[in-house]
Amino acid sequence: MQLYNTLSAKERAKLIEEAGEDRLTISFYQYAHIGNPLIFRNHVFIQWNEINVLGRIYVAKEGINAQLSVPARNFETFKTHLDSITFLHGVRLNIAIEQDNKSFLKLKVKVRDKIVADGLNDDTFDVTNKGVHVDAEQFNTLIEDPDTVLVDMRNHYESEIGHFKNAITPDVDTFRDSLDTIERDLAEHKEDKKLVMYCTGGIRCEKASAYYKHKGFKNVYQLEGGIIEYTRQVKNQQLENKFLGKNFVFDHRRSERISEDVIANCHQCGAPCDTHVNCANEACHLLFIQCDKCAEKMDNCCSAECQQVIALPYDEQKKLRKGKKASNKIFKKGRSPVLKFKN
Repeated sequence: MQLYNTLSAKERAKLIEEAGEDRLTISFYQYAHIGNPLIFRNHVFIQWNEINVLGRIYVAKEGINAQLSVPARNFETFKTHLDSITFLHGVRLNIAIEQDNKSFLKLKVKVRDKIVADGLNDDTFDVTNKGVHVDAEQFNTLIEDPDTVLVDMRNHYESEIGHFKNAITPDVDTFRDSLDTIERDLAEHKEDKKLVMYCTGGIRCEKASAYYKHKGFKNVYQLEGGIIEYTRQVKNQQLENKFLGKNFVFDHRRSERISEDVIANCHQCGAPCDTHVNCANEACHLLFIQCDKCAEKMDNCCSAECQQVIALPYDEQKKLRKGKKASNKIFKKGRSPVLKFKN
């Protein structure tokens, strides 16, 4: 029984090109109580692998978090399978605003301790005891209320290229950091303010809403479906769009443009720019913002040092990388001291 990938990303990309079929990039999550995550993981892998689903899925005792690429012709089969699972019946599916047939190139279903890393060792709150969900129209009304505090639950590199007007955007590297920062900064408003949160697709806000209710916040709201669903509703219902810039996404596209506003700057020259790239030096791979001029000047690198490395023969580059890990640089997205105009 196949429970793992048999094709490389390169081989899969070639098959997608040859097939010439449209694919849908989809994300969804659901907090639930899963008794045996490994058995559940194996079940969904087998079912989705048969219909050529690709993507990155995390399963834990607290639920499932999935970012997927599904062949358009298999969408109904995929949806039928989801509906056959009790806690996933009717689950909201966020379909990407901008499609890319190669957004994912492998099917990875992993068992994790949690579907959203939060660093918490607090088992006394129930992640299913969430705050009030609001749609785009309700959200627009709510954030105009002077008694509302609007908080972006994403990390600094996400909010840097796009966020809602007047939102608090914590300068944090992780979701765990934002939980502490927001609780500390808003402690005096637990009872007199409406705490309204948003994130990419809703999963971080949902856990945060349960956490803040547990911590004593009385009026907790979250944007249902996150920025992705907000954008769809704004377009379909012709509502005012209160989001500025791009929505950062966690696949090969890196972002979806929501408005024409460019609110970020190239990290190397300071020119208006909101294009995230990864440093061409594989030993670095730092995520940062780079304009076209700097990309040409720097050979798609973050620094002169990395530029020198990629000029070496590939075998020499591999030798330099051997035994070294770049995970810390990758984690500190946009934080490298070599970036003169970093946020």
